[in-house]
Amino acid sequence: MILLLDIDGTLVDHTTHLPPSAEAAVRAAVAAGHRLYACTGRARAEVYPELWDLGLHGMIGGNGSYVESDGAVLLHQVLDPDAVCAAVDWLLGKGLPFYIECNAGLYGTDDLLPVVAALYDGPREETLAMVTAAMPDLILGAIEGAGPDAPWRSDTNKISFVLRDDVDLDALAAELGAGVQVDTWSLTGSGPEFGEVGQVGVHKGHAVRLLAEHLGATASDLVGFGDARSDIELLRACGTGVAMGQAPDELKAVATFVTRPVDEDGLAHAFDHLGLTGPLTPSR
Repeated sequence: MILLLDIDGTLVDHTTHLPPSAEAAVRAAVAAGHRLYACTGRARAEVYPELWDLGLHGMIGGNGSYVESDGAVLLHQVLDPDAVCAAVDWLLGKGLPFYIECNAGLYGTDDLLPVVAALYDGPREETLAMVTAAMPDLILGAIEGAGPDAPWRSDTNKISFVLRDDVDLDALAAELGAGVQVDTWSLTGSGPEFGEVGQVGVHKGHAVRLLAEHLGATASDLVGFGDARSDIELLRACGTGVAMGQAPDELKAVATFVTRPVDEDGLAHAFDHLGLTGPLTPSR
């Protein structure tokens, strides 16, 4: 089988901690002969070595804008550079902390980390240390005043920014025009804290089908795992779709199985339920 795992809220919890049960289940599934792919909103630069070391055969990144299998890049679709610059100017003008998600790196505003840390409950020093550790390769100070050769101008999968009550997402969408969509997502699992500038028509389902075609697989060979609205098309593209226990009802509605929450050994429970950690039965 081909296993397609969302990362945040599915493989790791909302503090980016990898539950030991999830690690054991994933490693056992790879050892049993299944193929393993991350299927995430993260850019390639955010899929760190410890995740690759689980046995990943490749990844879908940027919510479907990037596909890689066995080291070969099958797709890399980026935001139009003019739209990127317009979004950056708008966000800077509003004073919103944000980061630009590129395969080559993550580029954030100088005020990003403290604002993100404040989204979590707990002592400020501890939450700041946690967020800093979760984004070890974040590049700060490379946005304001950047010249035309700034690397992020032509390598952007999407842009994430911290929401405020006074932010008009419709106005941003109108400013950026056709080909660009504006959405929201949650970091902590307690509600949308981030806005997102992404690409119209880009979603995990399209990328999954492209990967399956490359591998000579059908939907019945695919098992998808997710926890958010961005995973709806992922689960729809797979013969078997697993929603984490904390997922919204709209994702659970398209799932073939709903497991426990991520912080209650949900991924391991799903792998066990589906028989993915035992010896792989020979097939075609």
